[in-house]
Amino acid sequence: MHRTVQTQSLFWFLALLLLISCTRKPQKTIITGEAQGTYYQVTYIDDSNRNFSKEIDSLLRTLDHSVSLWDDSSIISRINRNEKGVKLDSIFRVIFTKSMEVAKRTEGAFNPCVGPLVKAWGFHRKQGKLPDSVLIAELLKHIDYRKIWLQGDSIVKSDTNIELDFNAIAQGYSADLVASFLREKGISSYLVDIGGEVVAGDMKPDGSLWRVGIEKPSDSASSEREIETVVEIANKAIATSGTYRKYRLENGRRYSHTIDPQTGFPVNHSLLSVSVVANDGITADAYATAFMVMGAEKAWRFIRDNKDLGLEVYFILDDNKSNFRIIQTPGFVDMLSKTQEK
Repeated sequence: MHRTVQTQSLFWFLALLLLISCTRKPQKTIITGEAQGTYYQVTYIDDSNRNFSKEIDSLLRTLDHSVSLWDDSSIISRINRNEKGVKLDSIFRVIFTKSMEVAKRTEGAFNPCVGPLVKAWGFHRKQGKLPDSVLIAELLKHIDYRKIWLQGDSIVKSDTNIELDFNAIAQGYSADLVASFLREKGISSYLVDIGGEVVAGDMKPDGSLWRVGIEKPSDSASSEREIETVVEIANKAIATSGTYRKYRLENGRRYSHTIDPQTGFPVNHSLLSVSVVANDGITADAYATAFMVMGAEKAWRFIRDNKDLGLEVYFILDDNKSNFRIIQTPGFVDMLSKTQEK
């Protein structure tokens, strides 16, 4: 009789635990910080309410030690100095391989070797004398991405003046890395935002999509940020590249930070902003930069001719009448939120 009572008590105790487990509400955790010279915000839904701020910060520092030009001891800095015996890590290999893939596919519109030109234009410091055509012509000889390649565990250059610059792709991949880390921890519903490069996981527990705002082009870098439109996504990434926030102002003239690798000069066309939705952050980031270089017309032809990439795109153009003109793919239209609030 006593054993029966114990058995019944154990049964109801286990049933109560199961009921509590089933009714526990998923917890939303938001982690913010700074990395790669910008902000990051990671939002995720976790039943166990775990905080991964230290792990995420460590992961982003690891990426910096691989591909940051601001770290003199990073792998990319050592390769740019032509040091011997530099050991590559998996982060570097993935970014380098993807960079070469996009460079070839866009015929150099995306070019991971354009760094010397960016430095010559002073965008790292936003100061110094502007380069003349003679210097530009000399630098153009040393930005050919076909003169650097991966061979085994090493990088090989046929031109020792070649220098890599992954600034146009690294943030997208860093968002992918954080998303992958969360998946490994059993978290599938998340939104990772690193400097505006965003990767979304599964839908929220209530079945709603993640909402991501696209910024309205502004008159200056110091202008208050406004939202042009909002997209709703899940299991996708979105990256935006624009000419209106990052530029150099000299004698009343703006010089965009986006350099055309064909001319060596900052781009000068009507495309103000391009947002790209892709399956991962590294792809979205790279093609957003490539399309800013191409301009809207050439980029639109590229999208039409490369549908296998599965890219959805939103262009904001200057119509020379103080207004914006919007061009977007049909798939992007389907993602627009009916409630335009971020």
